[in-house]
Formats: sequence, C-alpha cells, structure tokens
Amino acid sequence: MHCRLTLIVGLFGLAAVVPADAQEPAKSDTVARDTSRVQELPEVTVTVTRMEEPLQKVPYAVGVLNRTEIQRGQATVGLDEALNNLPGVVVSNRYNFSLDQRISIRGFGSRSNFGVRGLKILLDGVPQTLPDGQSQLTNVDFADIDRAEVLRGASSSLYGNASGGVISFQSERAAPGPFAQRVRVHGGDGKRDDDGFYKWQSWTSARSGNVSGTLSISQFKADGFRQHSAAEFRQLNAGVDYAISGSTIGRLRLNLADSPRAQNPGALTLPEYTLNPDSAAGNNIRRGADKDAQQHQLSLGLRHFDASGNDYEATVFGLIRDLANPLAAPPFTGAPLTAGTYVAIDRAVGGARAGINRRLGAGEQSPRVTAGVDLQRMRDDRQNFVSDAGRRTDVTLLDQREQVTEFGPFAQVQWSPNQQLLLSTGARYDWVRFDLNDRFLTDGDDSGARTMAALSGNVGVSWSFGQQLVPYVNLSTSFETPTTTELVNKPDGLGGLNAALGPQRAVNYEIGARGQPLAGISYSVALFLGRITDAIVQGPEVGGRAFFRNAGKTHNDGAEVGISVAPVRGLTLNGAYTYARYRFTSYQLADGTVLDGKRLPGVPEHFWRLGLRTSLPADFYLDADHTISSSILADDANTIWVDAWGAGITNLRLGWGGHTGELEIAPFLGVNNLWDRRYVGSVTLNGVGGRVFEPAPRRVIYLGTEIGYAAPVFSKQ
Repeated sequence: MHCRLTLIVGLFGLAAVVPADAQEPAKSDTVARDTSRVQELPEVTVTVTRMEEPLQKVPYAVGVLNRTEIQRGQATVGLDEALNNLPGVVVSNRYNFSLDQRISIRGFGSRSNFGVRGLKILLDGVPQTLPDGQSQLTNVDFADIDRAEVLRGASSSLYGNASGGVISFQSERAAPGPFAQRVRVHGGDGKRDDDGFYKWQSWTSARSGNVSGTLSISQFKADGFRQHSAAEFRQLNAGVDYAISGSTIGRLRLNLADSPRAQNPGALTLPEYTLNPDSAAGNNIRRGADKDAQQHQLSLGLRHFDASGNDYEATVFGLIRDLANPLAAPPFTGAPLTAGTYVAIDRAVGGARAGINRRLGAGEQSPRVTAGVDLQRMRDDRQNFVSDAGRRTDVTLLDQREQVTEFGPFAQVQWSPNQQLLLSTGARYDWVRFDLNDRFLTDGDDSGARTMAALSGNVGVSWSFGQQLVPYVNLSTSFETPTTTELVNKPDGLGGLNAALGPQRAVNYEIGARGQPLAGISYSVALFLGRITDAIVQGPEVGGRAFFRNAGKTHNDGAEVGISVAPVRGLTLNGAYTYARYRFTSYQLADGTVLDGKRLPGVPEHFWRLGLRTSLPADFYLDADHTISSSILADDANTIWVDAWGAGITNLRLGWGGHTGELEIAPFLGVNNLWDRRYVGSVTLNGVGGRVFEPAPRRVIYLGTEIGYAAPVFSKQ
C-alpha cells in the first residue's frame, strides 16, 4: 500500500502549496467546513418519526447529524466515528469487519455478537433491517451519507419488529448545478508492520431539466492491525430523482456492495490479550474464519402532494445477498483441528411500503394523521458444510429453506391545538411468520413454522416555553422477535426452529427537555425507564457457536445529556453523556443459578463523548473527539470485567478547505488514539473459556484529501 500512501501525501502537499492569494472559502455544497454556526432549533425538521415535524417540538428523544459531522476529516469506515456524539447511543468498535460494530441504544442491540440487532436501520427510507429483525450495513457508505437521524427508545408503533431505536440515513442529493464531481482518497497505518489501509470514493452529480442523479463508487482495503483481520469492500450507490410533475416525484435507488474478504480474528482470552493484543484466536487462523458477501438492493419510490398539502408515498424494493462464511466453530465433537463450519446463504428479500400523510381539517391547527402499511418477505436458502482450513468440503451438515414474512399496518396522529402544545399518539399491529423447510433428511425432518404477533403503541406530549425550554413526556412499546439465525442455531446442533425461544417485549417511559437558552448554547436531556419481559439474551457458547434464550425480565433505566456551546465565532464545544443502569431482575439459568440484580453485559454504565470543532484562520479547521468509557462486563454472571478506558481515547483531525480556480480542495490529517493507549474496543458476550476480549488498535495516523468541482448554477431569465 506504500504507493497509494505516497499519492495521498503528494495530494496533501499540493494543497499546501496553493498560493495564498488563490485561497477562497469552499462552497458549502461540495466541501462543508464550518460547524460553528449556531442553528435556531425551529429551523431543524426531522422525518424519522414518519412525519415531517420540527425537532424543537418532537415529544421523543431524537438526534441529528449533518454531512460535516459525519464526514469532515473522518475515515468514514465506522458508525462510532459520528454516532457516539449523540447521547444514548453507544457504538462499540470490534475492529473486525467480519462482524460489524455493536450498536446499543438504551440497551437495545447490546446482545449482538455479530451484525445489528434490536434496531431499525433505514437508508433513504428503505429498510436495511430484514423482517426477522437483523440489520445489515453492507450498503451504507458513510462517505455518501448527508444526514443521519436517530430516534432513541421503543419505536415499534412506528416501524414494527426490532425497533428499540431507529437510525435513518439519507444519502447526499444532487448538487444544484448541472454537474459536480468530487474525489476523496485517504490512507494510513498503525504501529504494527503491514497494517495499512486506504479508501477512495468518487461522487458524481448531474442535473438536467426534471431529472437529477448521483453516483458514488468507493473501495476500502485494510491489512488489519491484528493477525488474520484483513478486509476489502467495494460499494456503488446510485440515485435518480425525476419530477414527473410539479406535485409528483419519482425516485430510484440502486445499492451494490461486494465484500470479497473479511477475515475474522476472533476474541482473545485475558492472557492472550495481555501478552499480544495484535494476535488472533488460534482456531480462527487454523480454520480460516472469513466472510465473502455480495449484496444488491434496488428500490423505486413515488411521492405525490395534493393541493391541500397532503402527501402520498409508496416504495417497492428488492434485495439479494450471497454469503460464504467459514466459521471457527467445529462441526462436531472430536473434529480435526482445521475442521470448521462453512455457512452458505442465498437470500432474496422483497418488500413494499405505502403511506398517507394528511391534515384532518382545513386549519393549520387541525390534527394530522400518518397511516400506512409495511410488508416484507425474506427467503434464505441456508446450507452448512464441514470446512477444512476455511475451504468448503462436500460434507453437508444442514440444508434448509427459511422464509420470514412481516406485515404491519400503522397509524400516527399529531395535533397541535396551539403554538405551545403538541400531542402525538399512534399504534401498529405486527404479524411475523417463520417457515422452515428441512431439505437434509438424513437426521429426520425438522420442518416447522412459528408465528409471532404484537400490538404496539405510543403517546407523547410536549409543551414549548419558547426556544429556551421544551419539556416532553412519552410512553412507548416495542416488540422484537428472535432473528432467523438466533432461531435456527440450536444448542443440540440439529436443524429446525428453536421452539423454546420467543419474542421480547418492552415498555419505555421517558421524560425529557431540549432548548436553546442563549445564543450559541443548546441542550437536550432525557430520563428513561425500560421494562423488558422475555428479554432475548445470548447464553454461553457451545462448540464455539452462540445460542440464545429468553431471560425473565430486565430493567433498562438511564439518563442522557447532550450540550453544545459556541462561546465565540469559530469554536464549538460538544458533550454527550449516557448513564446506563441495565439490570436483570428475573433471570434463572437452567442449572438453577439466579442472576437477578446482575448487570447486562456489553454496555458501559457511564459513557462520555466530548467534542471540539473549530474554524481557524486561512480556512483551516481542527476537530477533536475524546471518548471515556467505564468498565463493562462480558458475561451474564458478571464474572469477567473489562477495564475502563482510563483517561479516555482522543481522536484528532486537522484540515483545510478552500479552492484554487474552479477546483475545491480539502486535505486532512487524522490521528486516532492520539495518546497511544491500550484498551479493549468491544467484547464477545459469554465467550467460552473467557474468550471475550476484542482489542482496539494503538495510535493510527492517516492522510487524505478531497478534490471537487461544481459547475455554476445558471438562473433562468
């Protein structure tokens, strides 16, 4: 990778020698620079609540991030870069591209040892969450994200299954001019030899008449800072918007992703981590634990506005995914050292969403209703084989077809009888059916079906005392089925669905407030109580594989505080704090062990993110994030403690944004883990034999630049 790093350094140097008299502020629609501008809260609207409404008055905990906050000077390879700036959100980075990061919102999602669980993920309004509740971030390129909205708390009355929180990503829309082109490239490495990485992205925008579109193409490649942790993925995201008339818009989105390599180094034991945190689990190396995935998604949408301001929207979408996933789990007792389990999945998903948003009356203060229906159907052809050092053999362990159907009608009503008061309530019914057709009959027929259904609701009230103080209160519920993977991974190793594993249900009570008491100061605060019954938790691993069960009850209680202060022009200080008191309150293991009062593993009780954003003279900027995490537990019994991050982890970014002639240039330098601390980024829950530690890299330095061109906008005469 040294030639690519040399190119990046050269581009950075080119920007540095641009004559001073050619420097001008960068245009905002190509290279965003200034985060110090104070926004009045009424100017910010959100749509993650399934109707457009001002953030100031929403009676729920909602956070918003713009393109600058997501991308400026960042590596754009992980959710933790930006989402940890929001209170209530804890993203644990495994630095293992085979498993994805663990995302926890008020405890929802914290049980995940791979992928995303318990949360609804949307990309341009299209679900990235499957009907069984598992989410994939395969098609999300953070270098192409213009905005992220995060709804914290139980949200099944809005989005159905697995909605303990909602993350809605919006891709960057076309530039206002007829053509724009941007290229972003960066790369770097850490302390170990051969642990370099790079990423490049090309973003193109075009507009002509009633049609506009964008095309983003990117590639990321990393050697990995640990043994056996190399990864590569390529992404293409395209969008076309067509104004059919002055009141009707058509949308097309195409998302293609190819990840041919994502080696899995596995978790370490404490002695292994202490001796060499850069190492990988021996079985993962011997058995060639890896992942090769391709995922393609296409969606078509139509939105129409009538003369009264009501709007009607419909979207259809389809997804295909092909997965080849050699695991380190032994196929049977007494298997050879190089024998593992090879999982092959051929997936097809189709779905549709339709909704109407209309006012019930002619007056501005009339109630507004949003109603609609979501439908998804998934088909997985799953086969498990014995593998030899990661290579598939002809020995079949499992062959079955799994189908999941989700159907959910919903309705949401919002009423603001005066300028101060906002009332919001809604309900949704969800019906989820799992069907399994066993095609490996040598050990019997394990075919079967299960149906899970629930009615969810929410009610919220906010009152505005002006922009200085807007208190609110809400009550909401959520419903979460086990994912297909959780249902079919049975401790006995046989096929079929786990009849002992059922859905979990939650009730969330919340009181909060937000406001802007003074110019340059804004805040948000929320206190919440979560009451979860039949909580889905991961039990101890059996044969290196994870299995799940229902605990009796958990209490997820906590507090969230966010603050932003801009004391002078060009300087903004941000802070986000999450207090998480998550406890088992009724949980007894099969052997009679009672875990009542134990902490939920995988989530720190205290989590801070402090941020500095500056706009310096001559169009330079300096951004910094400092993250502090208290200790976490790695098992349900609370016997394995993982140390806190001490004084914390600091990430620093320095950059410049300006242009020469018609080219806009934004070079940047990033340093992650500035103080070179040794710490654990995440854990594997209930890992067998104490194999739970997922190390984070020491100091990492990267260089990059963004070069863009935007054709001027010509006004019509």
